[in-house]
Amino acid sequence: HKRSNRSYLKARQITWIPLSDSGCGTLAVLEQNEAGICLFRSFDWNDGLFDVTWSENNEHVLVTASGDGSLQIWDTAKPTGPLQVYKEHTQEVYSVDWSQTRGEQLVVSGSWDQTAKLWDPAVGRSICTFKGHEGIIYSTIWSPHIPGCFASASGDQTLRIWDVKTPGVKVVIPGHQAEILSCDWCKYDENLLVTGAVDCSLKGWDLRNVRQPVFNLFGHTYAVRRVKFSPFHATLLASCSYDFTVRFWDFSKPNPLLETVEHHTEFTCGLDLSLHNPGQVADCAWDELVKIYNPSCLAVPV
Repeated sequence: HKRSNRSYLKARQITWIPLSDSGCGTLAVLEQNEAGICLFRSFDWNDGLFDVTWSENNEHVLVTASGDGSLQIWDTAKPTGPLQVYKEHTQEVYSVDWSQTRGEQLVVSGSWDQTAKLWDPAVGRSICTFKGHEGIIYSTIWSPHIPGCFASASGDQTLRIWDVKTPGVKVVIPGHQAEILSCDWCKYDENLLVTGAVDCSLKGWDLRNVRQPVFNLFGHTYAVRRVKFSPFHATLLASCSYDFTVRFWDFSKPNPLLETVEHHTEFTCGLDLSLHNPGQVADCAWDELVKIYNPSCLAVPV
């Protein structure tokens, strides 16, 4: 089971049930082959699962983030319970990400308890806690360029940049006049990030000058739930929203909205772009569907 067939799902191949006293969550690992998409493995947990990330050094290992304040490490080659469970957050863990920079094997998590935590899976406990946000942390994303650097987006309306080698926050950006639900790093510019917020907008930020955004993208009619930069195009990104749509943008163009896809009947909450196929996208929604498709704006010229 090659990782190349599954890696573009790695940030969102998860089905979850809203939290309740008797609720549970399911991690669904999906595989793409000649016959289409099929369920490769599923794992149940006793509370809702909000996020998942693939290991960067083992194609069988994943980490999930749960509503009970814990993280779980799973091995798809071992269809049993989790290999490890870390329970240090005091409220829901809403985001988890595995570092992609060379030489690092670190995980960062963000929680409703307003903290981010750094984990080394070889240690079995958190090795650092980052405090400073004054609201729920919705997103924690490693820089693909700078070792030990990650961004966090929060309900306190700020985007923050952290360096694991130094205490305290490195940069605070009051990005929106609304809760920020998602952020992502540009794959081609170490200084460029994008945020998506409850105010329905996306904003680009250059870390060399954060006094004002370098671009603003408008079009969504409800909160922006997820933003992702393209791995293949420096100025292209995608967003999904509670308005049921996925939108594709090129912020370098006078008319940046390239395409709007509306193929879900509920809130669209998950989104990723393939790392191996330049034209392929996966998304998911509250209608319990995962869709994999090739939007026309990403078609590769022949």
